[in-house]
Amino acid sequence: MNTVISKDGTKIVYDKVGNGPSLILIGGAFSYRKFPGMVKLAKLLSDHFTVYTYDRRGRGDSGDAEQYEPVREYEDLDAIISKAGGTAFVWGLSSGAVLALQAAAHGASIAKLALHEPPFIVNDKDHVPPRDFSKKVSELVSDDRSADTIKYFMKKGMGAPSFVVTMMRMMPGVWSKLMAVAHTLPYDATLLEGYMEGKSLPEDFWNNVTVPTIVLKGTESPLMLRDGADALVKVLPNAELISKKGLGHTKQLNVKSISSELVLFFSAV
Repeated sequence: MNTVISKDGTKIVYDKVGNGPSLILIGGAFSYRKFPGMVKLAKLLSDHFTVYTYDRRGRGDSGDAEQYEPVREYEDLDAIISKAGGTAFVWGLSSGAVLALQAAAHGASIAKLALHEPPFIVNDKDHVPPRDFSKKVSELVSDDRSADTIKYFMKKGMGAPSFVVTMMRMMPGVWSKLMAVAHTLPYDATLLEGYMEGKSLPEDFWNNVTVPTIVLKGTESPLMLRDGADALVKVLPNAELISKKGLGHTKQLNVKSISSELVLFFSAV
């Protein structure tokens, strides 16, 4: 376990494994550095890269601040990049992809960027969360209703059927892991504000993100995630879409498929 102090004084904990160019992995909602899928993915990639996984603020062993602002998470990534040698490849999953993209737009020293199914909802015919989604998530956390927060986030935010939530409650060890990070779900909701309303993405918002970028989507993923990936590629200056079976993230991560694509992309000259 390693630590770095972010710009606002918050302690961010990270793990480091492997050898080679620096690659930072950023998880989405419910994820943290010890999440089984993240650990497996880091191990597979460690033959090619020095892989950094970290607990986003408020999760795992990392610290937190009294008030959340997205820019603090961009600074957290900057701090990890500094430890990784001053520049790095970055892969972000779901809301972690949004974090990585926004950090790049704010000047983070990212050499190449892989954005894995960011939950941009660009079609009003797809599942669209309620307008007060972010506010409601924060209220549930404030009322110390962690279980209800998870259910609301999954069903109203992610569009998951009720039986999926029920199944997760029955799977040994799964629900306790979700409960441990439920208090950070307002952070993910805040990161996604304005991008889950069934509207087109802004055409010139990320014009300064000119680094080589891939956007990953699974052909088996929900339509809203596939639509969001397609839309994102169109507004990024230097992005390529990779669409294959096995790249979805709403179930257990297919780490072999994901690692294969990341090795090809980040190793290419």
